Amino acid sequence: MMRELLAKCIEGKTLSETQAEEVMNSIMAGDATPSQIASLVSILRLRGETVDEIVGFTKSMKNHMTSIYYDNDVIDTCGTGGDGASTFNISTAAAIVVSALKVKVAKHGNRAFSSKSGSADVLETLGINIQTSHEEAIKSLNDQNMSFLFAPVFHSSMKHAVNPRKEIGFRTVFNLLGPLANPANAKRQVIGVFSTEYAEKMAEALKRLGSEHVLLVTGRDGLDEISISAETDVVELKNGEITRYVLHPNDVGLFIGDIEELKVNNAKESAELIEAIFRGTGPKSAENIVAVNAAAALYVANYVPSIADGVIFAKEAIRGGLALQQLKTLRHQREEHYA
Repeated sequence: MMRELLAKCIEGKTLSETQAEEVMNSIMAGDATPSQIASLVSILRLRGETVDEIVGFTKSMKNHMTSIYYDNDVIDTCGTGGDGASTFNISTAAAIVVSALKVKVAKHGNRAFSSKSGSADVLETLGINIQTSHEEAIKSLNDQNMSFLFAPVFHSSMKHAVNPRKEIGFRTVFNLLGPLANPANAKRQVIGVFSTEYAEKMAEALKRLGSEHVLLVTGRDGLDEISISAETDVVELKNGEITRYVLHPNDVGLFIGDIEELKVNNAKESAELIEAIFRGTGPKSAENIVAVNAAAALYVANYVPSIADGVIFAKEAIRGGLALQQLKTLRHQREEHYA
């Protein structure tokens, strides 16, 4: 089956939602060879993945993942990666800020595949625990308002695709699927996307998958975040409606910043910058980009009526020490875990 569908794809044809789900089922079951997986994702990357394919792949991933069942709404802040900008882990820092304000965050992430520091890498460097079971994730959400759902643990069937992904090294459809297959089934998200064209496809896919309120953001300076140094293209899915608009830092009360102040070389530098932001000693551009991305998360969580209002709360959490206290609390949780 896999060979037949590969032959179809190489001729420029697309997969139906059902065929895409079958292909991903084969990958999850270990029935596809590494060469077939690498060929598939390379072909799709070259011609562009369709909404049907994205939905079918995501459905298969969701059916194979270890799910977290939580009584309350949770949000996720994540990115597709692959923007090549070498910035620090902005969405991870934003997640800590948001959880400091008692919004439940089920952060889904992995180690770096196409960036210098994955969310798991920076959290580990910061000394924050990575949850490895349903029980740990629930306890962390209850006690600390945040859990980190390490993708290889909750998507163990994806192990068959790990080596092809590493060997290829460039962004593939798997970068799109991670944010769409949150193990806690988060229906409210801020997703950084490397391309606004793909943001539109992902919004359509999320609509079909039942999401409630999602912002898909693409900075015009190349960031897969809400940018502080340029305008950001926003695709918003809310209550089944998809809208598009452009967000400028000035629109939410912030000045244009310097992207160079956001760049790091590795997880250690990213962790040091995040801690500096929370201690009030980081560059202004770094503080502001965390604030605006946290604000977007507060908006989709229905904590505030607008991103501009969210910026005020996020800034207060950072400057008032709440974010730093949350970082310390999350570290203490790790120390208790290993005690």
